Amino acid sequence: MTSPNGKGGIRDALREMIDPFLNLFRVPRALWGVNITYLLEGFAYFGMLGLLAMYFNEYAGLNDIQADQMVGILTAGVTLTMLFLGAAVDLVGVRKALLTAFGMMLIGRVCIAWAPDLLPGQGLWTGTHLVAMFGICWIMLGSGIYQPAAYTAVKRFTSPATSAMGYAMLYALMNLGAFLPGLISPPVRKAFGITGVFWLYAGVTILAMALVAILITKKAMAQAQHLAGNKEEESPDEEKRSLKDQFMYYIRNFPLRDLRFMFFIFILIPVQTLFAHNWLTIPQYCERAFSGIVQENFEFFVNFNPLLIFILTPIVAIYTATKDTYRMMILGTTIMGLSPFILATGPHVGTLFAFLIVMTIGEAIWQPRFLQWVADIAPKNMTGIYMGLGQFPWFLTKVVTSLYAGWFLMKYCPDDTPMGDLDTETMWLIYGGIAMISPLALFLARDWMRKGFRVKHGD
Repeated sequence: MTSPNGKGGIRDALREMIDPFLNLFRVPRALWGVNITYLLEGFAYFGMLGLLAMYFNEYAGLNDIQADQMVGILTAGVTLTMLFLGAAVDLVGVRKALLTAFGMMLIGRVCIAWAPDLLPGQGLWTGTHLVAMFGICWIMLGSGIYQPAAYTAVKRFTSPATSAMGYAMLYALMNLGAFLPGLISPPVRKAFGITGVFWLYAGVTILAMALVAILITKKAMAQAQHLAGNKEEESPDEEKRSLKDQFMYYIRNFPLRDLRFMFFIFILIPVQTLFAHNWLTIPQYCERAFSGIVQENFEFFVNFNPLLIFILTPIVAIYTATKDTYRMMILGTTIMGLSPFILATGPHVGTLFAFLIVMTIGEAIWQPRFLQWVADIAPKNMTGIYMGLGQFPWFLTKVVTSLYAGWFLMKYCPDDTPMGDLDTETMWLIYGGIAMISPLALFLARDWMRKGFRVKHGD
């Protein structure tokens, strides 16, 4: 018998680390379709998001406050539409929902890319601004259907034993997609401008739609559910109900009366503001407070967090899958909330990387567990609407953050100002104080929260 500290023990430990990654290549075709298209959508959505404020500055002539508000409309609108359109996934099924979502997002991205040439104009309510806002509305509608559809698919195509890794990988692949613009966007932007990059994202959306049609067929979905041992099927005959009955079913199962659930999702708003600063503050911060490689290639630094998430999330999922969920939420939000204090020491390449790494470690600990938790507690055939409701505080986060982020930039990190006259340290100190409200509140409410938390999660 080999000693646990010998070669056998080392081999077993390595196998425990490697096997979950190898299993990713053994998933059924339908789950491959979900994962690949989620990566492509992460590439298109976050790539556009990182440039959208600058797009409105350059092509529509809006100032920082106005441009950030336009971005806020998109990001908050996506979450708001999830609240209302998540139920559509439960009603029409995963495949139709995904195809419809990509079709809507394609219309939106074409409108935004085409707006400056179609109707040129500088200022609010000019041609460029109106066409771009029309495009944003279509992206909002498509994204509001797409994300609940993707998480519903993971729930149906994975078993209870594999669901944790399934959700973690979906989140990780989205972030890998979000990192890719950091490599691909700069040369395209320098050659064809921001609109050239946006046309690229429209092409990526067409590719994703084609992959859904090819990979996520009814036969492939049935096979995936069978392999996962999931007997729940979309719209089985014995469960078909009238629209009135379905509406009443949704009303009865809304978790609005569960105070612990409502506290849990809303108290995360302060720490979630750091996500919004990734596209509302970090691009301008890198361009204005730095020079040289950071300034010229700000997309890489803006999208460095998603690369780290892709690497860290599956690893964290392996080692925390059996850990107490609430404890992991406190730990993750604390680590993430402390990260802005690093930037409060000043704008240096080292502190920028340290901020991104620390923030990402915290995010990798708590964010996938939160998404899994919301999906797991959803009643049968209600995953989509629960995912939408669980994301509603994210909508509020985007709205609130977009209202003040531009003001903070103009006060502490204004454009066309010598770097020595900027006061970014104060800006990040305030942002850190806001983020730390979440872990502090989670810690103080731990006894009350655990009364219902253990029952639902078996922690």
